[in-house]
Amino acid sequence: MHHVTLADNLTDWTDSDGAAYELGRALGLFAGRTFLDVKGVFWDNNPLGNGLHDALLLLVRAGVLEVRDGEDQFRWNPTAGQPWAEV
Repeated sequence: MHHVTLADNLTDWTDSDGAAYELGRALGLFAGRTFLDVKGVFWDNNPLGNGLHDALLLLVRAGVLEVRDGEDQFRWNPTAGQPWAEV
């Protein structure tokens, strides 16, 4: 059985709300719910939506995700994980 991963869902540039949704799905927060079902999490100022966005930025700092300069879009870093193989 193949599980779709965050890497699978963020291979292309994705706006921050969509990327935060995919991160939430990967964490099991939105099982069986579409983006439209939970869009308020991302469009309102609340701890969950803010936390997911903050986590995206932390994943950028860690080299797991890439962010477009000047744009609010994220994608999986194709080289992610390689530096940790040596740790």
